[in-house]
Amino acid sequence: MSNRLKDQTSPYLLQHANNPVDWYPWGEEALLRAKVENKLILVSIGYSACHWCHVMEHESFEDQEVARVMNDNFICVKIDREVRPDIDQIYMNAVQLMTGSGGWPLNCFCLPDQRPIYGGTYFRKPDWISLLNNLADFWKNKPDEAEEYAVRLTEGIRQSEQLIPVKSEAEFSVKDITEIFEPWKRSFDLIEGGYNRAPKFPLPNNWQFMLRYAHLMNDNSAHVAVSITLEKMAFGGIYDQIGGGFARYSVDGEWHVPHFEKMLYDNAQLVSLYSEAYQQTRNELYKNVVFETLEFIKRELTSADGGFYSALDADSEGVEGKFYTFTKDQIISILGEDADIFNIYYNITSEGNWDEEHTNIFLRKFDDTELANKLGIGENELRQKIEEARGKIFEVREGRVRPGLDNKVLAAWNGMMLKAYTDAYRVFGVDDYLKSALLSAEFISEKLMKNGHLSRVYGAFDASDAFLDDYAFSIDGLIGLYETTFDEKWIKLARQLTSHTISDFYDEQSGMFYFTSARGEELIARKQEITDNVISSSNSTMAHNLFKLGHFYSDDNYLNISDQMLRTVQPHIVRYPSGYSNWASLLLFRIFGIYEIAITGSATEVKRLELEKHYIPNKILLGGTSGTLPLLQDKRHTETKIYVCRNRSCSLPVTEVVDALKQIDNPSTTPGSRN
Repeated sequence: MSNRLKDQTSPYLLQHANNPVDWYPWGEEALLRAKVENKLILVSIGYSACHWCHVMEHESFEDQEVARVMNDNFICVKIDREVRPDIDQIYMNAVQLMTGSGGWPLNCFCLPDQRPIYGGTYFRKPDWISLLNNLADFWKNKPDEAEEYAVRLTEGIRQSEQLIPVKSEAEFSVKDITEIFEPWKRSFDLIEGGYNRAPKFPLPNNWQFMLRYAHLMNDNSAHVAVSITLEKMAFGGIYDQIGGGFARYSVDGEWHVPHFEKMLYDNAQLVSLYSEAYQQTRNELYKNVVFETLEFIKRELTSADGGFYSALDADSEGVEGKFYTFTKDQIISILGEDADIFNIYYNITSEGNWDEEHTNIFLRKFDDTELANKLGIGENELRQKIEEARGKIFEVREGRVRPGLDNKVLAAWNGMMLKAYTDAYRVFGVDDYLKSALLSAEFISEKLMKNGHLSRVYGAFDASDAFLDDYAFSIDGLIGLYETTFDEKWIKLARQLTSHTISDFYDEQSGMFYFTSARGEELIARKQEITDNVISSSNSTMAHNLFKLGHFYSDDNYLNISDQMLRTVQPHIVRYPSGYSNWASLLLFRIFGIYEIAITGSATEVKRLELEKHYIPNKILLGGTSGTLPLLQDKRHTETKIYVCRNRSCSLPVTEVVDALKQIDNPSTTPGSRN
């Protein structure tokens, strides 16, 4: 038995293809039938790695009794939120307005014209059946009341998150950023890292801001907060201590028990974050995290043609975390006499450190130096024993039934991985990272682009046009690749995509970008994604892109758009800084200005790698043996030269990085300049 999802390409939709529910994919067939039959539409949204989506499917959508009620009374539409984030935004907004919270699975009931009237997230089977019957009865007997709900709710969706443009020309100042940080720091958990709450999400954009704030403001409290957070995450169960890579979040306040799904977007952003943190601190733990996470991505999330898959499920064999966890007896049977040190190292107990499941999640409490001293052995000996034991555990784990793979290749998340590889190469200089970055850029430009436009999903006939996040993160990755290679074809492509983004997504009235293209499907609302969440918002990412490209190309239009966006958002950052952290990073750059560092001549790569050993977060790099960018004009030399520029004015060229650093650290350079 199968339904209308059987011919879809989304792994999430295919998971539901054999449900007795008469699911439709989103499209004209379902929407037209709803109007003809005058039935409510059930819009049910999730994603393949969503644990509670699987639970609700098993309890309700696979049940004949439930399916009969759904099929008799509703047009049932199933949506992969990662393929259609535009639809997810609208109905998530609706549910948040109705209930004050949201999440997945997301279930929203709509009039035949798509306007929502009621919704929620996960429902137990008895509650779900009751809700279905009540709503069917409500629509049959009180259609006018349903219409009133729809009018009010749709208006709320259209008005929510609308920002009023700020036209003030006042200059940004250090006071603006301290007013954001000072109340923000009161929410830090200085024992376990992150924030004083549970569950705990990594939120890479938050801690990337803290790194930069700590450096530029010389603020030790920010440095301490980010250091504790990065160490605790790397030591915790949220990090796969055996195979590398991070789970999506921990359900507790100590990073101990993860929700085991692994998302490409988390791991891409965390590679960038830990690379930047290593550049600042030289902490070997951060380096190990980057190397192991990239090895995981190469092994498990990289397609044969150079794209990156979306996610790994939390479950295997129907059990959450079964692939990743071990009992103490299992470890002893694998390691024999070497198990004792391994079990101490990873906090393995007989009863299990994951109490609910009576098994063990690998996590650390001590660094190698401290533990070696406690055990009375050499640090190198400890590391060698642990590495050998990890290899044996990994080998056994590889023989288990694997978690499900979501093999969608999304443009936005591939742009993040391109950026991750360029960041890792810039900091660590590993040639394979540059090769992977180049393969990624070629994949985006050759497989995800057609006639100058991006596609959202590679190879999927059922996918929509690309959204703002696809353009924003692809542009960001391409800019990073230019700064890594000085090959201008990548920054030219970034500029080409930016021009398209402005023409198809930019709203002159608000000064922001819509999430959907002007050429895209018309929905009941056209939203603008402003707030930063587990992923930086597409608008904040575009504001950064325009800021950088404005400097690369001396383009005042780009700079003016970026400035206007930041001015409009700035009043909101103070009220909810963790939700605007990527905007706060841009504010930092605007306050402290940006260094344009041009490296020309025959030894550009040597000097670039040497320069990257130093942490300068507010810089862009350009150069090569030749170049057409404005700042490179009249700077072509056989002898290698380094130019440090600000405000479209360059200091005298130098030949050594140490001398360039003196110009960067010049105390006469003060905060407050636009460029």
